[in-house]
Amino acid sequence: MADRTVSSLPQSIDETLALLETGGYVADRALATVLFLSLRMKRPLFLEGEAGVGKTEIAKVLASTLDRPLIRLQCYEGLDISSAVYEWNYAAQMIEIRLDEAAGNVDKSAIERNVFSEKFLIRRPVLQALSGEPGRAPVFLIDELDRTDEAFEAFLLEVLSDYQVTIPELGTIVAAEPPVVIITTNRTREIHDALKRRCLYHWVDYPTAERELEIVRRKVPAANERLSAEIVRYVQKLRDMDLFKLPGVAETIDWASALTEMDKLALDAETISDTIGVLLKYQDDIARIGAGEGRRILDEVKSELNAA
Repeated sequence: MADRTVSSLPQSIDETLALLETGGYVADRALATVLFLSLRMKRPLFLEGEAGVGKTEIAKVLASTLDRPLIRLQCYEGLDISSAVYEWNYAAQMIEIRLDEAAGNVDKSAIERNVFSEKFLIRRPVLQALSGEPGRAPVFLIDELDRTDEAFEAFLLEVLSDYQVTIPELGTIVAAEPPVVIITTNRTREIHDALKRRCLYHWVDYPTAERELEIVRRKVPAANERLSAEIVRYVQKLRDMDLFKLPGVAETIDWASALTEMDKLALDAETISDTIGVLLKYQDDIARIGAGEGRRILDEVKSELNAA
């Protein structure tokens, strides 16, 4: 595939919508607008929302449609600089030192310069994201930032301010071109305002029934049309309930795929009971649906679609 340049970035909101659609992502205009502005202004895009609503997928689609590398930093509790930014290949350094000593090289300064050179540097996601080529800077996905602690968040704030990191042994490494930065959070904790101020913000909500049906059609094209409509309506009604974990779009797609694999053409109570674990992941939620509530929702879905 030919290299793309900065000019290949979408030049309007409509082009941004078309770009996402090319990648199979069904977006509303509000999301396309903030994404377009993020690309044009070279500002990180901060996406917040419930798990499974498609935040991570946006970065994947951007990387694919813009033909750029995707660098993913999966956040977790205890994430530190050595895992996120860089570390030295200590084993290779020790071997190099032994070889120098065996060869009679006693110049300690020269040995130190050698072992702390680029060839012994292990680039982790942050450093990889800052090492992109001009015109083809990577898409840098910082996924589930809320899982890290405030110390790492403060470090990241510094990186995103100037798109550079300092390695004591090598100096400061500055990005030739800022990466396209997508930050996601499931809001398990609040992210500090200082970081949010450097980003454009968008809340990714659950899709409307119409948009979710279109997503299912695109992601599970083999699914029966009636089955897809019933699945979407059923899931939409579940989201109106007080469940511990509401099903996301990812679960809707998984359920449609599972029922299609079973050659189902429509929902029925037995099938729902047998496959509800694809949709709901907590026993209390499953028990509630199994206690007559699931059949009531199914009857409502059938009635509404028959009347439509």
